[in-house]
Amino acid sequence: MDLSVDVGGFVVKNPVIAASGVLGYGEEYARVGNIDWFGAVTVKGTTLRPRHGNCPPRIWETPSGLLNSIGLQNPGVDEVITHYLPQLAQFDVPIIVNISGETYEEFQEIAKKLADCPHVTALEVNVSCPNVESGGMAFGTDPGSCYRATKAVRRSWPGPLIVKLTPNVTNISEMAKAAVDAGATCVSLINTLLGMAIDIQNKRPALGNIKGGLSGPAVKPVAVRCVWEVFQSVSVPVIGMGGVFSWEDALEFIMAGASAVALGTAVLVDPYAPKKIVDGIQSYCESNGIDSMSSIVGIAQV
Repeated sequence: MDLSVDVGGFVVKNPVIAASGVLGYGEEYARVGNIDWFGAVTVKGTTLRPRHGNCPPRIWETPSGLLNSIGLQNPGVDEVITHYLPQLAQFDVPIIVNISGETYEEFQEIAKKLADCPHVTALEVNVSCPNVESGGMAFGTDPGSCYRATKAVRRSWPGPLIVKLTPNVTNISEMAKAAVDAGATCVSLINTLLGMAIDIQNKRPALGNIKGGLSGPAVKPVAVRCVWEVFQSVSVPVIGMGGVFSWEDALEFIMAGASAVALGTAVLVDPYAPKKIVDGIQSYCESNGIDSMSSIVGIAQV
């Protein structure tokens, strides 16, 4: 059974990818799980300069999900290149670096720095971060801004380029098309849904930043629908994410049109989730006479 898939310019040995954020830069997860279980690893969101992140509380559990408001805490791209990526490169997985910028120029500068790093296989552009040049609007909520952010990265980065799309839009397919027109070789979706919770004991918003991103099983039907729509709209591979907790969940995304899936909240709940999901996909395919992953990508499209 061949579990390998092409995700827009590079091949992963299996279709299960670590989503940005859940493994940090790999050191934390390596103490409890095996990074080699993944087909690829996406490192924590990386910015041009160090960020301290949002005030706590940053995490709040919800029914069938999780709200988080980390605020892109990270040591900055220079420290990531110097210290973290060489350590992660010892594992047999492609490294995807998720990047966030406050301006188009920052996106381009981060990409330029990473283009000179031999450990990076692909970039994932987070277009859900605030665009300070447009009054705080997220890059990914406007096709023109999404295009310009992607294009800025493409000017400096010649390799595989993934754009991570937000579901907090009216038409996610328009954003996917804009990203592909600007040079994306793959799109990943969905980023978290915007939500909030109230701590009734303290009578105030539960998160220090008031609003946060909702992930986990609660968002899966929305994510599957988005993957279904985007698969019909663009010709590049899709990485699906949002509530993948089992091999059955993963196959839903794949049959809707995803070439691969990314695990986020599931890894926080069960560090062995990637191995269980890969094993489950393989068993399903062998039992059903499926000899390659590509043969079932989008098979449920009607």
